Amino acid sequence: MTVKSTPPRVLVLRCPDLPGAALPGAALPGTGGSGGAGWSGGGDEDFGGPEYDGAAARAFEPVVAVVEEFCPRVEVVRPGVCAFAARGPARYFGGEAELARKVAEAVAQSGVACQVGIADGLFAAQLAARAGPTGVLVSAGETRTFLAGLPVGVLGMPELCELLPRLGIETLGQLAELPPAEAASRFGADGKLASRIARGLDPRPLVPRPPAVDLSVQAEFDPPVGQSEPVIFTAKALADQMHVRLAARGLACVRVGVQVHCANGQELSRLWRHDGLLSGLAVAERVRWQLDSWRPGSGQEAGDEAGGITLLRLIPDQLVRATGRQLALWGDSVISDRVARAAIRVQAMLGHDRVTQPVLAGGRRPADQVLLVPFGDAAVPQRPAGRPWPGQIPAPSPVTVYPAPLAARLTDASGQLVSVSGRAQLSAPPAWLSVGSGEGPGRSSPRPATEQVRAVTAWAGPWPVTERWWDPPSVCRQARFQLATDDGSAWLAVLQEGRWLIEGRYD
Repeated sequence: MTVKSTPPRVLVLRCPDLPGAALPGAALPGTGGSGGAGWSGGGDEDFGGPEYDGAAARAFEPVVAVVEEFCPRVEVVRPGVCAFAARGPARYFGGEAELARKVAEAVAQSGVACQVGIADGLFAAQLAARAGPTGVLVSAGETRTFLAGLPVGVLGMPELCELLPRLGIETLGQLAELPPAEAASRFGADGKLASRIARGLDPRPLVPRPPAVDLSVQAEFDPPVGQSEPVIFTAKALADQMHVRLAARGLACVRVGVQVHCANGQELSRLWRHDGLLSGLAVAERVRWQLDSWRPGSGQEAGDEAGGITLLRLIPDQLVRATGRQLALWGDSVISDRVARAAIRVQAMLGHDRVTQPVLAGGRRPADQVLLVPFGDAAVPQRPAGRPWPGQIPAPSPVTVYPAPLAARLTDASGQLVSVSGRAQLSAPPAWLSVGSGEGPGRSSPRPATEQVRAVTAWAGPWPVTERWWDPPSVCRQARFQLATDDGSAWLAVLQEGRWLIEGRYD
């Protein structure tokens, strides 16, 4: 059987200003933050970027309901972006331009600003939705021309997008001129995928026809459950079971249907798509988004009003040929999957926000450089780690960073408290360090609650820094030191408002 290589016509609706979905500081990849000529502002979140929270899912649910009036099979790419096949609806509503206009007007009447794009294939349609203030319609067969002038950064493959410009390949048009076999041999699997995208083809060939056997999986809840966590935990196990069935037939899934049934007969169904293959953890995340969108308010669990959830069903809706995956040399992919299963199990027992993972952030203080987010979520720090931070503590960073700085005293040989002048001059060399267990800020006395006096054997500093000097209520002036003591410990000490504090320890 011959599979048609031209991608189907796809309409993508994007809501860039959706509450909770906008990502601060993001810009179109490869444009240096300007977005490029003809492009609207917005982030690269549509192409494998950071994930969204439950607030975005809840805000996007009414928009999806409006779009479903034009096509019943709407794919939610992520909260804020949805898509559907445009061929049938365009014939019914009088053409693609008329369809796009009616969809945009219907969504605008609900009070949400949107962009609508139509092109060959999902990838190009997402870019078309981001082109111009309202999106553009790319004529059939013109997708490759539309993509040709775009920077390779829109591919969303960081390593490849950094390498290609060094080789003189700066646009998708230049990448498309490279023979596919050569792109695959030079750049591996990412190069093969990028070559298909640049030529206006679907990222992966679709399976010619769905398998005859039923590959869906489901779980019943008796008695019905009113909380989301047990359902999300079950979704991870069901997704793993579904992947085992697919792998046995040489298939993989990029789109999955999630059906949730309640005790009162209510049913909530959604189609979820992912640019990459949908792992078990990715499926569980999308089930959580779906349940979050169902909540009438932030204080109510999904399914409470409906008498609880009685059944969860996962249906592999769009299948591709499984090409396998390359495990790391030391098997860290397997270990990560074990960690994911354990974390989701604990979340099911204690709550989603009780299991967190660290995310690197930017800042001058060590405590500002790590952000804790719930496991399975991804957050974009307001202070990105990749930006320059003048005045940041030089490497190495402290191994232990205290949530609340410890009260301390740094004295000279005569027992007088060491001070630092406005010109960063010390009153005397540090000689003794007393570290206590009491919190520094807010204490009436600078003396630690429980003193442990140590002799200072070496020190470096001071490194003065003044943050937010333009905002008097939040201005912060510090002088930082690195201290080594006779017991073999090393400390990060700061002098702030006349008080000595310990922010971290080098183990």
